[in-house]
Amino acid sequence: MRYDLLVFDWDGTLMDSAATIVASIQAACRDLGLPVPEQARASHVIGLGLHDALAYAIPGLPVSDYGRIVERYRQHFLARDPGLRLFPGARKMLAALKERGHLLAVATGKSQVGLSRALDTTASQVFFSASRCADRCAPKPAPEMLYELMDELGVDRARTLMIGDTVHDLQMAAHAGVGAVAVSYGAHPKRDLVALRPLACAENIDELGQWLEQNA
Repeated sequence: MRYDLLVFDWDGTLMDSAATIVASIQAACRDLGLPVPEQARASHVIGLGLHDALAYAIPGLPVSDYGRIVERYRQHFLARDPGLRLFPGARKMLAALKERGHLLAVATGKSQVGLSRALDTTASQVFFSASRCADRCAPKPAPEMLYELMDELGVDRARTLMIGDTVHDLQMAAHAGVGAVAVSYGAHPKRDLVALRPLACAENIDELGQWLEQNA
């Protein structure tokens, strides 16, 4: 194996949740009479920490209003949450990678509570050795999530690979000195991902699994 540690983003990479996140952001803004961000702007913030996400999605929103928008967002997201699933083929891919001997981890913009709920509802805990979330670590694109995962699992940067669907994932990997693979079926458009020169850009889970089998 070339990489001992494979670090996956969650939303838009393993779970088919990007559209739900966008819809929940837009609905929360409507509830509070705020400008509703268009899809591209709302999609861009997926994976970021709370402050950076709201500052970009709703320019000019006072920090004092962040709590209100977060409360409404959570209500809308949780109402849709029971219907969220892993992308078809994701479970099979993760099982094969773990069986091969890779260490698997998650680095996500979700909260720890949100990731724990997602792992429970998808019965995916068994695949992952560690995780880092935006409310317990410096959020993407800062490199701290990867630094902490590599330190916890005892893997150096040359043996670590980041897999994600946003430019924030690729920038985090670059800041940490770690290789990265993009997926174009999630939140960010392929043109933005390939501009950052990942090792590959997969168009679906099957293509991602094949690349990892042959190159990781």
